[in-house]
Amino acid sequence: MQEEGDAFYFLANYHSLTSISDGKQLEEFTLDVVLDYLALGLDPGKCTFFAQSDVPQTTELAWILGTVTPVSLMEKGVSYKDKVAQGLRPNIGLFTYPILQAADILIYHSDLVPVGEDQKQNIEICRDLAGKLNHTYNEELLVIPDEYIVKSVAVVPGVDGRKMSKSYGNTIGIFDEGKALKKKVMSIQTDSTPLEDPKDPDTCNVFALIKLFANEEKQNEIAEKYRNGGYGYGHAKKELLGLINDYFAEAKERRKELAKKPEYIRDVLREGGKKARERAETVMEPVRSATGLFRSF
Repeated sequence: MQEEGDAFYFLANYHSLTSISDGKQLEEFTLDVVLDYLALGLDPGKCTFFAQSDVPQTTELAWILGTVTPVSLMEKGVSYKDKVAQGLRPNIGLFTYPILQAADILIYHSDLVPVGEDQKQNIEICRDLAGKLNHTYNEELLVIPDEYIVKSVAVVPGVDGRKMSKSYGNTIGIFDEGKALKKKVMSIQTDSTPLEDPKDPDTCNVFALIKLFANEEKQNEIAEKYRNGGYGYGHAKKELLGLINDYFAEAKERRKELAKKPEYIRDVLREGGKKARERAETVMEPVRSATGLFRSF
């Protein structure tokens, strides 16, 4: 989508504070994600790419949105309930996560937000909050965005069969290599069907991941092996390992080269942050005026 419009992509380091309380680790993770995105093809010359924390107007708007947000709306949050059920500590940051997400979108007058089906509720909350603020102050202060549901993106299963998420500790990293990658792939949970018995590829976590990498012909070939029997989950995991290595080989090499240029990485964030702040400030000025907030500097 960076080829099709004025795209903004950011690293959600404010959001990550709901689960990470090690400052050095968070900084390292942030820079790692910059490397990942650039290696995978994000072009800072074609989009605005920045760290969320470089735009203080985001949290400023989040607070204002919070003053028009009913508690009952947050209590309905499916994502919050799911994360608490999975063992994350239920702090206020996690509870009000959708408000900050809304600010992330609304602070740039975004009109189109690409999301998966599982994030649709948060876009609906974002639209609701924008409408509430506009109605409260009787001005069109915020653009109400439309969702762009990315139909082609699957919910990727993690090694334990749940949705792959760092929050769950069940990920296979795109840039994992060697023994670390092999260990994760070989740890994918499967059932106890014996090697010689036929298996159903459509209920297998390993095959679900294989489908993300293999072309249709290769998928059909592997699915047939499943159904014929004599093909174990260990065989399927080795096939998956090879597919992952082949698919990300070029990106891994690009990432290694980028890692040798730390100042370039910092420059990308500085420039992106500057552009994002400029856009955000044009949105915040009328919001401050309408709400009666002012700056004495």
